This record gives sequence, C-alpha cells and structure tokens, in this order.
Amino acid sequence: MGEELWKMVVGAELDDVQPQREASWNNMDIPGNGKDAIVHPISQQYDVTGTKPKMSSTRTILLILGFLSTLAVIALIAVAVTQNQPLPKNIKYGIVLDAGSSHTNLYVYEWPAEKENDTGVVKQVEVCKVEGPGISGYSHATEKAGPSLAQCLQQAKEVIPSAQHKETPVYLGATAGMRLLRLQNESAADKVLSSVGNTLRSAPFNFQGARIITGQEEGAYGWITINYLLGNFKQSGWKKLLHSLKSSSETSGALDLGGASTQITFVSKDLSSESPENQLYFRLYGKDYQVYTHSFLCYGKDQALQQKLARDLQASTSTPTVENSSLPDPCFHKGYERTINISDFFKNPCTSDKEKQLPFSQLYIKGEGDYQKCRENIQKLFNKSNCPYSHCSFNGIYLPPLQGDFGAFSAFYFVMNFLNLTSEPNPLALNKVTSTIESFCAQPWQEVKTAYHHIKEKYLSEYCFSGAYILSLLENGYEFTENNWQMIHFLGKIGSSDAGWTLGYMLNLTNMIPAEEPAGPPLSHGSYVGLMVLCSLVLVSVLLFAWLLLHKPKCLQKGIV
Repeated sequence: MGEELWKMVVGAELDDVQPQREASWNNMDIPGNGKDAIVHPISQQYDVTGTKPKMSSTRTILLILGFLSTLAVIALIAVAVTQNQPLPKNIKYGIVLDAGSSHTNLYVYEWPAEKENDTGVVKQVEVCKVEGPGISGYSHATEKAGPSLAQCLQQAKEVIPSAQHKETPVYLGATAGMRLLRLQNESAADKVLSSVGNTLRSAPFNFQGARIITGQEEGAYGWITINYLLGNFKQSGWKKLLHSLKSSSETSGALDLGGASTQITFVSKDLSSESPENQLYFRLYGKDYQVYTHSFLCYGKDQALQQKLARDLQASTSTPTVENSSLPDPCFHKGYERTINISDFFKNPCTSDKEKQLPFSQLYIKGEGDYQKCRENIQKLFNKSNCPYSHCSFNGIYLPPLQGDFGAFSAFYFVMNFLNLTSEPNPLALNKVTSTIESFCAQPWQEVKTAYHHIKEKYLSEYCFSGAYILSLLENGYEFTENNWQMIHFLGKIGSSDAGWTLGYMLNLTNMIPAEEPAGPPLSHGSYVGLMVLCSLVLVSVLLFAWLLLHKPKCLQKGIV
C-alpha cells in the first residue's frame, strides 16, 4: 500500500514536469522494484542520453568573472592611454642674443607654458649667426651695429608664430669684447649699445634690454645652463630618489672659453671665505648652492694670442730694424706667414702695457710648428709666482680645490672637436690629447691647407695655438692633471640646446627657475596612471587566485577542466 502511494506521488510529480514523456515511461519494461524504477527517469531529466553535462554552473561563473576582469583591465588601460595623451600645445618663446667679441649669435627658445617651472623643458629651436664681426667691432661705425642684426631677427620672426611676437621677450647680452671696448672707449661702447637697442625696439618682439654683462654673470649663467639641461637642479619621483643616493657631486662645473675671456665656475665643498668676491649664492628649487666663479679678461683664445705675440715681440733679443721686422712663432705651422699692423696691435687694453717703440709699421709672423716651444711661450702668460691665498689658479686669483665633473664648452669644444678629440664615448687620456695636438702643429702649412680647404684660413691657422693654449690653461692655469683630466667633458650641445650662458641668462630674467620647489605630486601623471593599472592587474589576479583556492570548482576536482 505504502509502495503504491510512493509511486503515485512520484508519478504525479513526473507528470507535472514532463507530461509529454508519461506514455513512454508507462510502457517501459523497467526491472527491479518500484524504488529502483524511479531513479532513471529523474536522472534523465538532465541528460536522457546518459552523456556527461555540457557545462557546469561553476564553470559558467568562472567564465563570467574572467570576462568581467578582462573588460576591467581593458578599461583601465584605455583610461591610462586617454588621460596621458598630450594636451594641445601652449608654447612660449624667448630670444637671447649673445654679443661676443668675435661674432653675435641669436638663439630662439621655446617651452610649454604650463611647465615653465620644471627643469629641462626649455629647448633651443633656432640659432642664427649674425654676419660680420661682433658688435664691439663697430666701434668706428657705431650706427652699423644695430642693422647688422636685421637678418637674424627676420629669421626669428619666421620661426615664432606672428600671433606671439608681441609677447616674446628679446634680450641682448654683450660679453668680454664689449667689456674691453668700454675700458678702451666708453663713449663708443654706449653708442654701440644704443644702436643695437634701437634695432631691437623696432622689431615686433618684447624688447627687454641690451647691456654688457659682467664676467661673473657670464660664468654663473653658463653654470646654470649646463646643470639645467642636465637635469641636476630638480628631480621628481624615482629620479629624485636615485639622485639623493648619488655619491658624486650633484652639479657639474662649467668651463667657458671665448675670444676675449674665459670663466671657471663650480660648487666646491671646501670653498673658504678667503675671496668673497669670487663666491655666489643661489637658491634653486628649494636647495642652496655656494658657487665659486671667476672670469679672466684677456684670456680668451684670441686675446691670449695677442698677449703672447706682444710678449714675444717685447722679449725679442734682436734689435728690430726696417729690414728685420719678422718674428718667428712656434705656435703657427711651418710655412705660414701673417702680417700685423703695429698701430692696431697695441691699442688693445690686453696688450697696451707691453707697447714697444718700433721703427716699422708692420710685423711679419713666420710659423715654425714647434709644439713644445709654443707651450713654453704660452705658459709665460700665467703668473704663478704670487698667491696671497691658500691656493691660486694664476695671477694671484683664489681657486678652491677642483671637485666633480666639468663641462667645457664654447671655444673649448670647437677647438677640441676640430682636432677630433671629442668623438670618443669616454674622455681621452691627457697624454693622447697632447700627442694629437703636437702632431697637428708639426704638419706643414700647405699640407694643412690642402686637408682643410673648406675652413677659413684665419681660423685654420690658429688651431695649433688654440689647442696648445687650452692645454696650458687647463693644466698650468687651473691645475688639472692626468688623474682628474677625465672629469672634463667637452660639450657642444646638451640635447638640442647649445651649451653656453644664454639659456641661463633667459631663465634668470624670466624667473623660470624658482627659489623654492613648486608643490606637486611625487609622480608624474603618466607614472601615476601606469602604476594604478599595474596595481589593479595584480589585485584582480590575487583575488581570483584566492577565490579558486578557497572555492575549487567541481569541474576542477573531477579533472574536467
């Protein structure tokens, strides 16, 4: 009775679930008792053919989770890429004219307006060499100094969008050539500056002044330029951490060589108060810098040559006559000859103290090509006999112990690059540099002219002297040795910008290097987004792995997947 009732109940349930199969089940010949008979129909509601399940619910959940995780990752990456797209450019421009002793260069710089307090964002986009001499060369025709700049100003107008001409500042800084002219003829120097000022005011740019900068300024701005371009002043994020771990000097020293002066500037931990006039203090990006700097007027390569010739002539043992007006010179190639007007020779403030009464109006220079003798003559320019301080460079000027790396630029680079002494990945040893210059000086002039026919004769004839002078200045003047010579790196450009004082000058006048470090996040926007994506991926992976460990699906337990 109970068994029949159980069958009736089960049969009724089956009728409700699968009424269409009732007839087939009633006609089936099922062995065994009634309890066994109802097991098969219930199992067959899942798979009447008796095969394994096609997909478990657990596996479906895993697939959904995987799909959603993939969508999340794609969304995060899409956000990172979209958010890190560069914004429309809002570019600012600035112009600086470097009015040197031998020529004038015009530089155009640009930078993103929203990042003007960052370091390394200002880049040089144009340089134009003004035709003719430096502006100090117009002392006898001062009205021509300004118009000589017209061609390069026109070039700047073409580079800078016309809508931004009025807001673009233009500066002119005159260096040692004009410092010498001011010593020689102050009235002429003022007229030259007035002429170039009038020309710059008539240009469509925002004229900010034309003036003669001091030797200290020239040295300091050169130091600022190379350290700004090298990124030594300010770091963020990981770069800041790595920078704080550096054991070497944080900044690079600056060695600048022009036509009329040379500058040395560096941070020294052993800087004393013996010579306060050679010390400068800067606070940049929240950090203090105590800098040594000195500018040696008349020790640029051109004026050093004039000094050497005047000294050689003064020390000449033979009594000059009209017939004997030649002077042998070991610093010029054998076979080279040059004529110098005596009337102009001693007008220069760098040579006027060596003036000598001569019975002839012209001096004929004859090259000998003797490097060793040339070095001996040059070394006489550096007075090492008197030093009122604990340590001196030359001429009684205080010099603290040399520290850190040095960037040597301007004529330092131009001369050494011509002699093929800057192309090696690492600085060459001092003996290699010396032997290269000595070999070059020993070449006959005709051979040199043939090999370098594309270079102007005046410049070509002086590379022997300039190379020997650079070594004398660095070794005898500043006392670099074989041990620390490789601290010197000859720099033409850093990135796209020329190494020199002009960029530092503009950065200072436009206040683009703040005294205090601007507040900002430790990471850049791109670094932050990338880090968030990475963390999200790691988090999703860890959560998914943990869920699988704690809730292992039956399909994995049975080895189905």
